[in-house]
Amino acid sequence: MTRALLKIVVCLVVTQALGACAQSVPVVAGGQITRAGSQPSAAGPDAFFTGRARVDPVWPANASMNAAGANVTFDASARSAWHTHPAGQHLVVVSGVGRTQEWGKPVQEIRPGDVVWCPPGVKHWHGASPTTGMTHLSVAGTVGGQNVNWMEKVTDDQYHAR
Repeated sequence: MTRALLKIVVCLVVTQALGACAQSVPVVAGGQITRAGSQPSAAGPDAFFTGRARVDPVWPANASMNAAGANVTFDASARSAWHTHPAGQHLVVVSGVGRTQEWGKPVQEIRPGDVVWCPPGVKHWHGASPTTGMTHLSVAGTVGGQNVNWMEKVTDDQYHAR
């Protein structure tokens, strides 16, 4: 086989392979910009938060990315109830000073730039410090349409334990 013919055959095989790959991978057309302030804020429900917390949705889970994002802002001393996440959760502290705790472990202080990984099924809570509010970006994976399992509230003794 001549060198030119070999190049043509290789090009045809590669083209066929790429075509097969392109047909098996769904193509997502176009991007989307969600404008800041276009999604309503929601108060953290009293059943799941102690003190005042505000949830600002950033993006929902979808077929391409099975994780939702939200900015959560806690007033000083505000905190979530104990909870777990079926697919885990990342927290990126954006401002203020906060606290977090895994069940059976000591309370940890968190500050801007800190990234907290909450593994799937691990019972934990997070919120602001006693004197300073805190905002974090929460990224939580979704399983069966659910990204959190709420439990009992954190007691004052648990919150203030060091």
